[in-house]
Formats: sequence, C-alpha cells, structure tokens
Amino acid sequence: MLILVTGATGNVGRHVVNRLLEAGVQVRALTRSPDKANLPAGVQVVRGDLGDLVAVREALRGVDRLFLFPVDGTATGVMDAAREAGVSRVVVLSSVSAAYGESDLSGDYHRAVEVAVEESGIPWTHIRPGEFMMNLLDWAPSIAAENVVRAPFADQESNAVHEADIADLAAVALLHDGHEGHAYEVNGPETLTRAEQAQVIGTAIGRDVRFVELTRSQAREQWLAEGMDPDLADWLLGPDDESEDHGEDTCDTDPAPTSEAITGRPARTLHQWALEHAQAFTTQT
Repeated sequence: MLILVTGATGNVGRHVVNRLLEAGVQVRALTRSPDKANLPAGVQVVRGDLGDLVAVREALRGVDRLFLFPVDGTATGVMDAAREAGVSRVVVLSSVSAAYGESDLSGDYHRAVEVAVEESGIPWTHIRPGEFMMNLLDWAPSIAAENVVRAPFADQESNAVHEADIADLAAVALLHDGHEGHAYEVNGPETLTRAEQAQVIGTAIGRDVRFVELTRSQAREQWLAEGMDPDLADWLLGPDDESEDHGEDTCDTDPAPTSEAITGRPARTLHQWALEHAQAFTTQT
C-alpha cells in the first residue's frame, strides 16, 4: 500500500507520516522544499504543492490512499486527479468549524474542501479537530521573556487537542476499514480556561506564568501589529459585544470526544504537550 501525505511537513502531517511508517506501509510526501523536509528515512519525498496540479498528478501515480491537507480552491482539482489515479480512500484534515454552518470564516473554508472530497465519489473520512495545542505556541515569546501571557478572554474554555492525537485518528482512518463516510470531531481530554492553560504550561516548565487579560480592542491591536489578517482577528474575537460572557458555551462541559474512542490510546494532556515543547517556552529569541 502506498499513501500520499500532503502537508507532510506540517504540525499534523509529520505525525501522520510517522504513524504510517510505524504501520509498515509505503509513504510518499508532497512538499514544496524536499531539501528542507527533514522527514524520516524511507519516505518518498516529492516536490510540489496542492496548487500545482501537474505535480499533484505525478505525486499520485500508484497511490492507494490520500491524506489531504485542506486548501480551499484547489480541492476539486486535486480530487479529480485522485479519482483519475485510482485512489481508493481519502482522509481530510478538516476542522470542527466545518459543522458550524454558513458565514463562518473557518467553517466555510473547511466545509468547501469537505464538499469537494465528497463530490469526488472517493470514499472519505473527515477529521475535525477543535483548537490545536500548537496554537498556544503563540504565547511562547512572552512566557520565555516575562513569564506572562497577554490575551483576551481569560475565562473562555477550550478542549485543546494534541496534534499527535489528530494524526493517530487520521492514521487509523487511512489504514483500517469501517471509517468511510464518517466525520470525526476530536478534542483534547481536558476542559480548561485560557488562564488555566497558562497555569498548566507554567507548571510543566517550572515557572509561575501569569495571565494578563486584554480587552477586545487591545487584543486586536496586538494581533494586527504581529501581522495577523484583520478578518482572522475579527473571527477570533467573535461578536463585537463587550457584555458577552466569552467563558460560556465555548465548548462542551465534557471534554469528549477524544481520539481514544477510535484509536484506543488515551488522549494526550496539555501538560504532556507543554513538556514536549518546553524549550520554546523557556528560550528567548
């Protein structure tokens, strides 16, 4: 069996590659910069990206199954190429936001990719993670320099998920039957507020990390200064209502579903993740 992994050098893709290699299958990785990919020995690394259909068609030669990184605008062409190549299964890295309905920035983007895959006629599985723990690396510079997190919505709850759990779930769907036609939402095992996330990271790295809550306007100003797209900043901030309690109804009371129901492996905690990334939170750049 030969599986093509797109987004193979990304936060999830690298873990997918590793899981597939551990399972003993052949892996081909599509990347813009093969010389910088730093993927394990045994991976067939090919040059290209999802916007280059010539490269995609070449990468799909002989491929049985596909792990698809979501790129809106290219998905239909990629899936046409996959169908022509005889791909028998595709697993999509999507987002929980795909289930939000229309007029959601992230949801519209990811759902468009899902629809393109579904319309291809190839059996599919959608992996829909919630917040990535990797997003918390945005806090690393200020924690490393000052032991401080400056962000809005201190009481907003999240079930952040470890990227390796997302990859474990994707690998199961790629390798085993019975997952076709399913959209799997996956979260982390803990419900934590933003302030609690900062505390967990501090405990893991042995520092007293403070959470300094920003107002909406302060947060937007900070994000734009860091180069964030204004539409993304507005989406992250949500409705423009200072009276809204952003700590309510932001996630389920229980932290399920996690990847464990499908993979059989306990979901990784934020403390585990923070230990793995401790250097980023303790080294000033």
